Amino acid sequence: MAYDSSLDQQVFVKELEGEKGKVIVSVYSYNNGPKKLQLSRSVKNEQGDYSFAKLGRLTKDELQAILPLLQEALAAM
Repeated sequence: MAYDSSLDQQVFVKELEGEKGKVIVSVYSYNNGPKKLQLSRSVKNEQGDYSFAKLGRLTKDELQAILPLLQEALAAM
């Protein structure tokens, strides 16, 4: 069975914006299945537009800032 985006339900989303981009904390449920956490990063280019980037590593400041968002996401699960 191939992935069908119409079956993917976004339950929760919050963003942490910084100077160079943002970290997105979200919860999704696919086809009414179990809710799952997704962490992603978007980086800002010179024109101010965002594009997807691999999350990779988090700085200590980023981690401290998203901890409350993770708690909110957990409550939504």
